[in-house]
Amino acid sequence: MTTGRRRAAAGGALAGVLALLLGPAPQAAAEDGTEAAPGGALVMVLDSSGSMADPVSGTGAGGRTRMAAARDAIGTVVDGLPDGHPTGLRVYGADQASGCDDTRLARPVAPLDRAGLKAAVAALTPKGDTPIGLSLRKAAEDLPKPAGGALATRTILLVSDGEDTCGTPKPCEVAADLARQGVGLRIDTVGFQVAGRAREDLECVAEAGNGRYYDAPDADALARQLQRAARLSADGYRLDGTPVRGTPGRSGAPDLAPGQYLDTIGPGEKRYYATTLDADSNAHFAATAVPQPGAAVDTVDKLTTSLVWLSSTGDEGSCETRGEIFHQDEGAVPLTSSVARVPTQTRYSACDRPGRFWLTVERTSKPGSDAARWPLELLLRVEKPLPAGTVPAQSEPEYGAGGPEAAVPAGEPREVRGGTGFNDATELSTGAWRDRLLPAQTRWYKVPVGWGQQLRYDVEFGNVPAAGGMTGPARSYVATEVYTPARQPVGTGTGVFDSRTVYTGEPAELRMGTVPVAWTNRYEPNQNVTAVHLPGGHYIAVTLGADAARIPGDPEIGFVLRVSVLGQEKAGPEHHARVADPKAPAEPGESAPGADTGGTSGAGWSGTTALAAGGGALLLLTGVLLGVRRARGRAR
Repeated sequence: MTTGRRRAAAGGALAGVLALLLGPAPQAAAEDGTEAAPGGALVMVLDSSGSMADPVSGTGAGGRTRMAAARDAIGTVVDGLPDGHPTGLRVYGADQASGCDDTRLARPVAPLDRAGLKAAVAALTPKGDTPIGLSLRKAAEDLPKPAGGALATRTILLVSDGEDTCGTPKPCEVAADLARQGVGLRIDTVGFQVAGRAREDLECVAEAGNGRYYDAPDADALARQLQRAARLSADGYRLDGTPVRGTPGRSGAPDLAPGQYLDTIGPGEKRYYATTLDADSNAHFAATAVPQPGAAVDTVDKLTTSLVWLSSTGDEGSCETRGEIFHQDEGAVPLTSSVARVPTQTRYSACDRPGRFWLTVERTSKPGSDAARWPLELLLRVEKPLPAGTVPAQSEPEYGAGGPEAAVPAGEPREVRGGTGFNDATELSTGAWRDRLLPAQTRWYKVPVGWGQQLRYDVEFGNVPAAGGMTGPARSYVATEVYTPARQPVGTGTGVFDSRTVYTGEPAELRMGTVPVAWTNRYEPNQNVTAVHLPGGHYIAVTLGADAARIPGDPEIGFVLRVSVLGQEKAGPEHHARVADPKAPAEPGESAPGADTGGTSGAGWSGTTALAAGGGALLLLTGVLLGVRRARGRAR
């Protein structure tokens, strides 16, 4: 880690504060008409074939039939779903003693009607065959398409105690065909006391359908796994942005003004977008891929972002390229990659020139990984330079008081519910907080961090009750990441922190933090320091691995988040800025210290823009400063 502190060179009088320039979003819409949507829809497909009249096997079954256990489980599921979440029910094998066309929609997909769904399940009498393939095809038709082609998760949740008995259409082939037809369709399967060929078929359907297979060896497990699958669907990442369609090359690439956008990306694709920058402003570009939670991925499947310029001979040059991988193969979670254009202090780089630049996003996948198109949320923000004559504070490349051994708030935590992504992240302050996670889920939080302050937090997982009757390894992982207001991942801090650890249901702890926010950090060589140069809402993401579904006896597990914002907030980026007074009214032309000027739509910048008090001239030795400036110039 860098040990010395650096000072950025500048001369003249103290002039003001960091100003942020954000233009309007472009009017062009995507060719496929996609737009943001607050949520998705769910249709449960319930096996009502003759075998569901068999008694539940195992200890503690109490002589109940499988159908009785399914009624209880679905009742628990609908009680736990959010009010109004569009939910329907399809059944097969319930109306005829035999027949491969015996499938019907028992309750249409509509705003959640708990009583109606419970009544529909209570009226079923298992008697017939198992036409799974046909039922899946019909279930996809049951799900309404989002208005205007919006990006939202539509989930088919199949519950079966056996394999398809009709042969055609083959369930796995149907699932694969449905998955290819659009973005956002997910097929989860729950195998109720299944083994051998039946289990293999249900696993194949889930994998081909961008979903997860959940094993339910007993009635308790059935209720638990159904709750997990249904609530994971209802709590999907809330996308937001203006629709846009990237191009496979520079030609015809859409022009992006600062703002937030939505696109999609398939495996092996590269998408181009264009923007125009002046010679002095900083630009921040972040891309977040949102695969279906738990979908098949490889450890090194990657999302790569680049900022590209074009030479006079037509050759592409990269100002910055960064890639992010999943680091695990249990199942997909949101993945964010970010690049920035920061003009060098000496203005020698080709990336310093004004003009047209291209922003690219590339997705690379191993064979066998999820083949579905992923929603892609893009953020472009442009930051004006400091006013002429402003002398920023020195960089803060060390963790100091915010290292791994820093004290975090003790005491009883308060209940909180994290958001689904960047757009609805729950705002937290210093304190201890308690939340819960489903397997394959990520919860999001937003913590205001001002000039001169640093974020430090612990994530604690305690003992959880083990699930009985599960097979396979009871081993998964927990992970965390912290992102800047520009959505740049801060990472593990050059070995100071560890962002993930093994999880087996035993106590586990993660520690994470940032260096203090300093304007001049952008010229530091380490990415974990470089990124921390803007104040405002810093995002905390906490993830539970998909294979944790094998571990706890409860549908979700609890964890404690202990958050500290260390240091006194300064009123601005200047080297002698006063300590901010959060209670003081803002002077004309300035924002209050610590204020967050951005909204969840991405139309504004989340950042503190307070003006330092006083306007006296700062006398500097010009020759010394020029020497420091040359020495500290950042090479691209």
